[in-house]
Amino acid sequence: MLLCSDEELYREYLERGKQEALRCLFDRYSEGLMLFLFGYVHSMEDAEELMIDSFAEVAVGPTVFSGRSSFKTWLFSVGKHQALMFLRKRKREQLGTGSEATETRSPELDLLSDERKRHLYLALERVADDYRMVLWLRYIEDMSIEEIAGIMKKRVKQIYNLTDRGKQALKKELEKIGFEYEQI
Repeated sequence: MLLCSDEELYREYLERGKQEALRCLFDRYSEGLMLFLFGYVHSMEDAEELMIDSFAEVAVGPTVFSGRSSFKTWLFSVGKHQALMFLRKRKREQLGTGSEATETRSPELDLLSDERKRHLYLALERVADDYRMVLWLRYIEDMSIEEIAGIMKKRVKQIYNLTDRGKQALKKELEKIGFEYEQI
């Protein structure tokens, strides 16, 4: 089962109801999707819930994989949609109650023991959302420019531009927090 493509696994789940196929897809993508969603919602608990909601939509929701992109691209698009709906709802709730979002230090930072990763994570938090998303998808999730364009609903040229600007912004943020580059 592990050697099957994502698309074959999803078809196995849909057509034959094989739960282990969906479980395999979950094992492959749940962590990456959750970290991707964290970039939107800045709360690991909310990101985990949105990741589960995304898989629930994939499993039983009205959205069905069409095959126009890779399964991973489609899954991350579903996740992005879940995150945007969540943020809209949270904004409406805050406007309705008059409360303001409070900034808290996430315990996830404490879990990142490697100093280089911590610097990178902190710097990514400080760049614009589009930059963070494109850099995350490109370099952490190893997606192609075309896949990212599909997720972000942008042209390929725009993704190239966002990637270049995002790398420049990330470099500036890393320098601000004292990150030192190793010379090779």
